[in-house]
Amino acid sequence: MVPLWMYLVVAAALFSLGTFGVLARRNGVAVLLSVELMLNAVNINLVAFWRYSAPTEIGGFAFAAFVFVIAAAEAAVGLAIIISIYRSRHSVIPEEADTLKG
Repeated sequence: MVPLWMYLVVAAALFSLGTFGVLARRNGVAVLLSVELMLNAVNINLVAFWRYSAPTEIGGFAFAAFVFVIAAAEAAVGLAIIISIYRSRHSVIPEEADTLKG
């Protein structure tokens, strides 16, 4: 059986990569992918703590499913905003999109 700390180390590494991607990337799509990495790290933590604390209850999977739904909504809305910015400004660099006005 894999100990809990190993899951936490993997989740911390994923979250750190996601944070670095959000802070260092200039492409809007890459920033969204980094946010998805961070949400997946949260899911790993939720499922790992569920497995080690109360595996007979369904709460951990319910929270993980909720995070998946939030991640899907974030991806859909984020990509729609990026497409809108690209159509008006012909660039997906977040610093150049300070307003959505044409």
